[in-house]
Amino acid sequence: MTGTASHTGSWRELLGRYFPTSGLLAGGVGLYATNEFLTVSLLPSTIEDIGGEPLYAWVTTLYLIGSVVSATTVSSMLQRIGARSSYLLGLATFGVACLVCAAAPTMQILIAGRALQGAAGGLLAGLGYALINSTLPSSLWTRASALVSAMWGVATLVGPALGGLFAQFSSWRWAFAAMAIPVMLMGILVPTALPAGRTETSGGKPAVARVPILSLLLAGAAAIAVSLAQLRQHRWETAVLLAASVLLAGIFVVVDWRMRAAVLPPSVFGRGPLKWIYLTIAVQMFATMVDPYVPLFGQRLGNLHPAAAGFLGAVLAVGWTLAELISASLRNPRVVGRVVACSPLVMALGLALGAVTQRDNAPIGFVALWVVGLVLAGTGMGLSWPHLSMRAMDSVDDPAESRAAAAAINTVQLISAAFGAGIAGVVVNAAADDATAARWLYAAFAVVAALGVIASCNATRGDRRSSR
Repeated sequence: MTGTASHTGSWRELLGRYFPTSGLLAGGVGLYATNEFLTVSLLPSTIEDIGGEPLYAWVTTLYLIGSVVSATTVSSMLQRIGARSSYLLGLATFGVACLVCAAAPTMQILIAGRALQGAAGGLLAGLGYALINSTLPSSLWTRASALVSAMWGVATLVGPALGGLFAQFSSWRWAFAAMAIPVMLMGILVPTALPAGRTETSGGKPAVARVPILSLLLAGAAAIAVSLAQLRQHRWETAVLLAASVLLAGIFVVVDWRMRAAVLPPSVFGRGPLKWIYLTIAVQMFATMVDPYVPLFGQRLGNLHPAAAGFLGAVLAVGWTLAELISASLRNPRVVGRVVACSPLVMALGLALGAVTQRDNAPIGFVALWVVGLVLAGTGMGLSWPHLSMRAMDSVDDPAESRAAAAAINTVQLISAAFGAGIAGVVVNAAADDATAARWLYAAFAVVAALGVIASCNATRGDRRSSR
């Protein structure tokens, strides 16, 4: 393995000497994730102002699809124009997209702005992972992965809170405009935090960048199919679209395996643990897509005030973030292996608790159990995430492939999130009432998380057998 740290660096070092770099990488992921959750909070106010309720779901759908497509170009962008120019391009595009959304006179224009935000945000988030191993010392990789990944948890708290605040004062346009402020601040850090120039080969010549166009088309088509499935009224249409999405995803894997310009690194198709690492990431990210519905069920089943329901939706993020920061400090390979192997089961237990406690007019005691279940689900995610990210980068023998392995973390995450969101919509829309929808959703995703134990055990087999 390459880049294995001889010691674990400190948080003080990461947030002190390397703050410009670590802050920028984490900030890109935080910007993308915060914008995702902020928009969900703003949409009810938005459609009251400009209409377009039939297009409600597409505001999120095209954001995710744009993210999936752009995230797969991260490695090629780094080879073609370099880290600094790639990051500046992503920031500039994201800033313009925020202003388009802020000024949108119709839902169609808002959706176009959201698609552009997704494309720029997917690039920034992918760079946040891909640049860890090339801009920071290996002793800080685990903590940097924890910091970058923790931005998802932080965003789940900050996004709904900011969105709810702006919505409370009927200022949804200002919420989008305000997102341009951190974009400008991050732009100031780029020249000092990231290297200029393109990635070079060992011979000193610029590497030839190839964009995996066919793989991109197949991944995008699979995401669109599963997103469309949640909008169908007839079950046979839903079944056909879901089957089509699975078929397209399978074709994507086969094509990507055979293409020289690919989304996934070659080691995924070898005998090593990388495929199991990615599968564990995918399953766990898929299972977290129950979270967007938590505020809705909190209001309708628990009779919570919108603000309280919004904070309920942030509980999973709290468990995720705290567990991730603690887990990143673990050093013994055998202990880490066991923790990662069990993490999907912890998620499943939390979601199962949520499933059995969903009911109409739930009393405060049941709401407290919802909180416990969501904390457990988030804890399961946080326990494994920094170590999975580290192992994805460290499980390949070729240093050049390590960057591709890191970039693919975000791609896997986005694709699984798009599939999870689509399946969540299908489950909820198929139910007869809110209580049934909530129980089905939690139960179905608990089963998915439990199946993730198969992947996590295979991903950590070598660590759990370590003599250390």
